[in-house]
Amino acid sequence: MTENLNLFVSVYIKLFFLLTPFFVLSAFLSMTKELAIPERRRLARRVALAVTVTGCILSVAGNAIFNVFGITLDAFRIGAGALLFLSAVSLVRGTRVEPTQEADGDISVVPLAIPITIGPATVGALLVIGASVDTLGERLISMAAFICASLSVGLMLLTANTIERVVGRLGLTILSKITGLILSALSAQIVFTGIRGMLEL
Repeated sequence: MTENLNLFVSVYIKLFFLLTPFFVLSAFLSMTKELAIPERRRLARRVALAVTVTGCILSVAGNAIFNVFGITLDAFRIGAGALLFLSAVSLVRGTRVEPTQEADGDISVVPLAIPITIGPATVGALLVIGASVDTLGERLISMAAFICASLSVGLMLLTANTIERVVGRLGLTILSKITGLILSALSAQIVFTGIRGMLEL
C-alpha cells in the first residue's frame, strides 16, 4: 500500500510540472481576458477534459509506437529528455512564447490543450513514463496520477481570476521559471536513465 502511494505521489508531481501549469495559466488568462467568468470556467473544464483524454491515450500508446518505428525505450528517453530540456530552458529564460490573442471560437483543444499544455516535450515524456511501467497495477496508478494532475491544472484554470489577484502576473512568471528548473532536472534524469540503459545492452 505504501509503495503504491509513493508511486502515485512521485508520478503525480512529475506529471503536474510536465504540464507547465503556471505557463498554461498565464496563456489562459491572456487568451480569455475578454470573456466573462462563467465562459472562462466552461472553457477551463473543456481544456481539462481534452488534456486528460489526450494524456491517457499517450500513456498507453508508448510501447506500440516504439514497436512500429523500431525505437528502443532508452533511445526515446534520450531524445525526449533533450527536447524536455530545451522546453525547460525556454521557461527559465522566458523565451517561451505566450499567446496573446483573445479567444475566437473554441480554443479548448487547440491551442490550449495542444500544444500549450501538452506540447512536443510533454508528449515525449508521457510516452516514456507510460512505457516504463511494468505491471497493470503500476499502469493504473500512473494513469490515475495523470488524471489527478490534469484535474489539478483544470482547477487552476477554474480559479484563474483568484490566482491572478493573489499571485499577480509577475508571480506567475517566477513560478514558471521555477517549473523550468524542475523540468531541467527531470530531463537530465530521463537522459541519464536512457544512456545507462543503452550502455548496459
